Amino acid sequence: MQIGKITIGALEEWSLKPGVVTSWHPTPAAVETARQAPVSSVPVSYMQGQHLRNYHERTAAGLSFSRQIIASCELDGQCDIAAMNHAVNAYLRRHDTFRSWFEHIGDGKFVRHTLEDPADIEFVPVDHGSMTIDEIRAHVVAIPTPLEWGCFTFGIVQTEDNFTFFAAMDHVHGDATLIGTTMLEANGTYSALSSGGEPLALPEAGSYDDFCIRERERTAHLTLDEPEVQGWLDFAESNGGGFPEFPLPLGDPLEATRSEMTTHVLMNDAQTERFESACAAAGARFVGGLFACLAQVEHELTGALTYHGLTPRDSRSATDNFMTQGWFTGLIPITVPIGASSFGDAAWTAQNSFDSNLNMAKVPYYRVLELAPWLSWPRPNFPVSNFFHAGAAPLNAVLAAVEMGATDNIGIYPDGRYSYQLTIYIFRYGEGTVMAIMHPDNPVAAKSVGRYMTTMKSVCGLVADSGHWGRVA
Repeated sequence: MQIGKITIGALEEWSLKPGVVTSWHPTPAAVETARQAPVSSVPVSYMQGQHLRNYHERTAAGLSFSRQIIASCELDGQCDIAAMNHAVNAYLRRHDTFRSWFEHIGDGKFVRHTLEDPADIEFVPVDHGSMTIDEIRAHVVAIPTPLEWGCFTFGIVQTEDNFTFFAAMDHVHGDATLIGTTMLEANGTYSALSSGGEPLALPEAGSYDDFCIRERERTAHLTLDEPEVQGWLDFAESNGGGFPEFPLPLGDPLEATRSEMTTHVLMNDAQTERFESACAAAGARFVGGLFACLAQVEHELTGALTYHGLTPRDSRSATDNFMTQGWFTGLIPITVPIGASSFGDAAWTAQNSFDSNLNMAKVPYYRVLELAPWLSWPRPNFPVSNFFHAGAAPLNAVLAAVEMGATDNIGIYPDGRYSYQLTIYIFRYGEGTVMAIMHPDNPVAAKSVGRYMTTMKSVCGLVADSGHWGRVA
């Protein structure tokens, strides 16, 4: 799937040429120093904790678990390995999340081990010789697990005229800002050095450790009476004591499988503009209109009278540098009574739910589970809907870099394993609005996802064309 000049899709959509692969890995001395690193007083963040638990339990059950973020871009000419070596190590030493690794201590709990001196991080280039496209993809996803230090790597694929730079890391160390921090920061340093200049003068990176400490301090004194906690309780109890489920069958979640990403154009550019006008007329923004349509789709498919959804939000605050590497994402619950609602009513309600629940992203559901242990851990295949706008972070910075000619053929890919959640993406960019869903790679899920997306396209199209909707499924 193309979003402007950015490719977002399954690992198999990563356009590569065979070439000579050089990737960066820690020295034996760095690995040994990390192995001996003491347990840190910095707590594991709640998002890191759920990721580690899901990885541990799924792996113990012999199941796959998608855990990597992979980003790539192309640059002209021959890679200056010395300059890239400096850029990679400077980047890793700059961000404190890369000093950590995690240990399971039983009962689904984990502790952090941390290298005290960033200078102890030392990655070196390893020449792997020529590789085929399939060999390159397999090499990139073969990083250590999140329960080992060094579950991140960087590399290049050199061809005759240019080279592909790639970064691959476990989600435990990053969120969508990987695109900006790595593609712009590390590559910017490389470009400066390889052209004979000085390393980039960058502002302080900020500290993910500080965020983890503040998160625990902020949530330590929460009680069941807090409004945000009560909001999560009401949301969970409306969904059988946990998170909502996808409205159509997806196959057996206890069967090992790979992931597949299916895409569908929801609206062209003109329809997107008209859809936004319909949202504005209802007193909502584009995102409110989208959630109204998701609610209508669920009503059309199942007859549900209330839609419950989840969407992520960057939980950085003014005290965090927005280029800090780490996992800052929180979840916002969305509730939309739907039934016989008009689009205008549903869009206004969805927007109000989104806006009024923004602060709930800073109260992790996993903290609420500690306060209310009768609630359920999220079940496999719970849907999370992501909305990205080409005019907002993080995509706007990357698109700007492409337009300025800093790099070319930027791509963002998962690792091909299937994750615990069903991930829904909606992208708005210059050519329209596109939906993509990462789902289990089985015939049942493929059929359901196809039906779901076709219905969503019909609902959005009706709103774009008339400002209203009707029965479409």
